[in-house]
Amino acid sequence: MVILITGITSGFGRAMATRLAACGHTVYGTFRHTSDQIPGVTYIKADVTDESSVNEAVDTVLRTSGRIDVFISNAGMGIGGPLEFTPISDAQAQMDVNFMGMVRFLDRVVPAMRTHGYGRILCFSSIGGLMGLPYQGMYSASKFAIEGYCESLRLELRQFGISVTVINPGDFSTAFTAKRKKIQSQQALDAYPGYAVSMDSIENDEKNGLKPEYLAKRITRIVTRRRPRCRYVIATPVQRASVLLKAILPARLFSRILGSYYKL
Repeated sequence: MVILITGITSGFGRAMATRLAACGHTVYGTFRHTSDQIPGVTYIKADVTDESSVNEAVDTVLRTSGRIDVFISNAGMGIGGPLEFTPISDAQAQMDVNFMGMVRFLDRVVPAMRTHGYGRILCFSSIGGLMGLPYQGMYSASKFAIEGYCESLRLELRQFGISVTVINPGDFSTAFTAKRKKIQSQQALDAYPGYAVSMDSIENDEKNGLKPEYLAKRITRIVTRRRPRCRYVIATPVQRASVLLKAILPARLFSRILGSYYKL
């Protein structure tokens, strides 16, 4: 299969590209900054926030391979901090990368898949796209947007033989933790004394989380399934249980449980 993945220089993207290429698929991956290249993977420089860059990346794949069988929207970034103190510019950047970056690629990928009469779209959301996480509110908002978009897209595209699957990872040990942009102003720390403790807890869970190779193994199976599910929650048993609890418990009770977990 011809597979295009956004953001392959580290973390999930690199692990998926490595495994999918090793399995014999034709893999293309986008990057913004140079890194050690994965054997068997074609690298395409692209910025998900730049429409012309996105268009050229998709066109490169189509010119070379003639089609895109699987598109994996993986590129993303994170912001941490109290919503009250999150600058509007940071909020816009969060949405522009995580949500609009996906939309820009799909605007070019979907027509090619529809013409071909086949396609599989995998969009990375998060556990944070199923519940609002404290001090990661803008990140959760960007992932909630992905959830709604994909629900609609799935209904529109099934008539064309195109499946849409949402991936909801839990805590994983990747470079995402170190790259998160955090609000560090003393004013924010004074106003929200639980922020620092909560963020330490969040980042500790991530650093001790699952390895990206585990997720890559799951994704390799998903892209070859005859009928992939609408959603895959790839996380620890505790985190998978939290998704179930969110669905069945009264909102007030679940909010108390989540607040207690994050030491609020």
